[in-house]
Order: sequence, then C-alpha cells, then structure tokens
Amino acid sequence: MQTVYWGLAIALGSVLWVELVRDIYHALSHLWQPLYRLHSWHHRVFRPDLSVANDTIYRQAHWYNDVPEALVMILFSFLPYGVVYTWEISPQWTAFTGTVYTFWFLLAAIARGLGVPYVDEITDITHRQGEFTSLPAKLFVNRTYHWRHHFDNQNAYFCGAITIVDKVMGTALSLKGKRIAVTGASGTLGIALLKQLQLQGAKVTALTSSSNSITLDIDGKEVPIKTILWQTGKETELGTVLDKIDILIINHGINVHGARDKNAVAKSYEINTFSAWQLMETFFTTVQTNKDIATKEVWVNTSEAEVNPAFSPLYELSKRTLGDLVTLRRLDAPCVVRKLILGPFKSNLNPIGIMSADWVAKQIVNLAKRDIRNIIVTINPLTFVLFPIKEFLVATYFKFFSKK
Repeated sequence: MQTVYWGLAIALGSVLWVELVRDIYHALSHLWQPLYRLHSWHHRVFRPDLSVANDTIYRQAHWYNDVPEALVMILFSFLPYGVVYTWEISPQWTAFTGTVYTFWFLLAAIARGLGVPYVDEITDITHRQGEFTSLPAKLFVNRTYHWRHHFDNQNAYFCGAITIVDKVMGTALSLKGKRIAVTGASGTLGIALLKQLQLQGAKVTALTSSSNSITLDIDGKEVPIKTILWQTGKETELGTVLDKIDILIINHGINVHGARDKNAVAKSYEINTFSAWQLMETFFTTVQTNKDIATKEVWVNTSEAEVNPAFSPLYELSKRTLGDLVTLRRLDAPCVVRKLILGPFKSNLNPIGIMSADWVAKQIVNLAKRDIRNIIVTINPLTFVLFPIKEFLVATYFKFFSKK
C-alpha cells in the first residue's frame, strides 16, 4: 500500500512539475524578447469574444508558440525521474507520468496547427467562445481567468491550468489601469488604500461623506484624487458612478464603542451593515458583460470582529451581520467578492490600534494580487484558524438552506 501512495505522489508531482514549467515558460515569453517573438503570435489570434480573428494565424500560432512550449515541457519532464532515481524512490516509472501528460499537449498543438477539424473545441478549452458561466477560478484556470491575460493585462494571469505561479508572483490579479473606488476614503485606512492602489497604477476614486477633496502624498508630492461626495442611505444614487468602476472597496464604518441605546443600534446597523450591503447590491447591477464578470470585484471590510471580540458590542454585531450577508450573497454574486478581515489598526475609529494603516493597506494589496478571496491581516493567530472554519461552516449552511 505504501508503494501505491508513493507512486501516486510521484505521478502527481511530475504533472505539477510540468505545469509549473509551462507557466514559467509563459512568463519568460513576456519578458525575454526572443521568446516573445514566438509567443506574440498567440496574442494576435483572438478577438475579445474569443472568436478567432484569422484561421491561418491561429494555426501558425500553434507552431510558433504551443509546439515549442510543449517541447520544453517534455524536456524538463525527465527531471522528476532523475530525482527519484538518485534518491532510489520507488516506483520510479511513475515519474514519467508528466512526460506522457505533456505528450498530449504536443499532439494537440500539432493537430491544431494542421487544422484538424474540431480538435480545437476539444483541446483549446480556455479559448472557447460563449458567455462566461463562472467567475475567475481560484485554483484551476478557467475561461474567465485566462480571458484576462489576453484583454485585461498580458503581463499577468500567466498560468495555464493551476494558478500557483501567478499567486507566487503576484500576477493573479492585475490592478494596473483598474478603476477603483474606495468608500470611507477620508479615513485613515481609506487614505492608505488609495495610496497603495495608486502606486500599483490603478485609477482611484475617493467616495467620502467629507466635503474636503482628497489628496495623497506620493513621494513628497501632493496628488489630487477624484473625490465624490455621498451619504449613507443614498447608495443607489451612485449607480452611474459604479457603472464605470472595476473594483469597489467598501471600507466605511462607525464604532459607537460602549454605547447601546436605540440611536446607537440604529446608527451602527445603518452604516456598518445595510449601507455596505446596499452598495454591494448596487454594484452587482453593473455587472452585465463577459468583461464585467472577468474584471469587476467588490472588496468588503467586514473586520476581525466576525470571529473575535472588538470590545465594542454594536460594532461586533453589525460587522458580523455584514459578514454573514456577504457570505450569503457571494454564493450567487455575478463578480468576485473579497472579504477584508482586519485586526486592530490605528485610526480615528480605534486610536489604540496596534498595526499601522499603511502596513495593513500594503498587505491587503499584496494578498489581493495573489487572488486571496478572504484577506486576513492581523496580529492575532487565532483569526487565521477561526475565520476559515467559521466561513466554511456558514457558507455551507447557507448553501444548503437557501436558494437563488
């Protein structure tokens, strides 16, 4: 039995290895000019609806890009055998699983290059035409994920089957050129997020209830930011603004601390829960096209209060309600929804916070670029254990006891 387990592990490892080789080769094809001359044929093939612009170029692209890529994969596929042979790990023959796996890619690329009828529909799955029926996948590359490599940012989304390389490189989500709106923009974290996103090349918009225009200090220079004034209770009025936004970051909130009177209850839920929920729902209505499904996102700051005490009961209650609503709605959300699970950072809401808002914002951006859907930034190790368990159980419960 132990031999069987070792055989399976070696076989899976060899397949994973050749996939990593493919993705690294792809990334190098965008960085090294001699390889890019071959790879550029692939980017000349498709229109935004993934229809083929020219059948001749489509066939040539496989000879110039896909066939050389498969040959490189085959060459490196022998390395796992060298490892198991050197270390005398058995069964050694399973190390050739990656080689056999890669021969399928080579044969499919040759068939597409020869123009064999219907072979592209069977083997070129990530380039099929049609409406997107799923969001960009988290672990395995699907059509929606790969579409972004062609039409969002060609210097990101390099992976062909498994998204590991993109996650490691921080290319699983491109922020360059994205139109990003941040609520609570005049707050400490709002300013920090705007700055970090601006540094990533995003086109940021500040959504604030403050009448003052937002400016950022970038390398000692004051950079004015597009600022839109809005108020809670008027979320639907932002529909025309959100229609032009790629990523909405819902970051506003209030902390009444120890208050528990009627007004404190109403204010906490109005701002922390229902305003955020209504903004999210309004943004969902702007997701209409394949491009929207592939590139639009909502990031919601629900806070560490979802699973840990914040020593402010109404803040905890309202944020936990928001967290559960987000968990419920993203079962059917038309775009990616990320949660920001943040520990105590120093701000006007929490003057005794431990972390700096700039550091928190930097971690949020770094983790988002690695396509982490539940972004946890905290000094409390329990949150990294408790939140995934809570999220899984709640999402499973909602999935089985609710419907669209």
